[in-house]
Amino acid sequence: MRPDRVLTLCFQIITSGKTIAIRRKQKEAVGTFTLTFRIHRQAIAEDRVLLRVSGWITGDNVATLGSLLEEEKSSGLILDLKDVRLADSEAVKLLAIYESKGARIDNCPLYIQERIRREREAT
Repeated sequence: MRPDRVLTLCFQIITSGKTIAIRRKQKEAVGTFTLTFRIHRQAIAEDRVLLRVSGWITGDNVATLGSLLEEEKSSGLILDLKDVRLADSEAVKLLAIYESKGARIDNCPLYIQERIRREREAT
């Protein structure tokens, strides 16, 4: 990591009362932030939950997403991946597992769809 960049972990309280981790890079000299990962949870019906995922699903972010997915008891879980820019192999495995458990994946980038398909075929 370059010395002029610091990685910080922030938390955002959302209306459902859940705390969701957001990773961002802070450039100290200028005071600007670059968002690298975000999850927005929205209850869209009594038994439906939408998780909008943005940014990079890599490293620790995969564990964060996995923890949140485990906590969801909703039978109608929807993952919106419209704003996902990067997903590593662990993220693809996690998405494939939850899709096979009945989660719906919307707006998934084509390269991630293909990797999920290959992951399912490999198992």
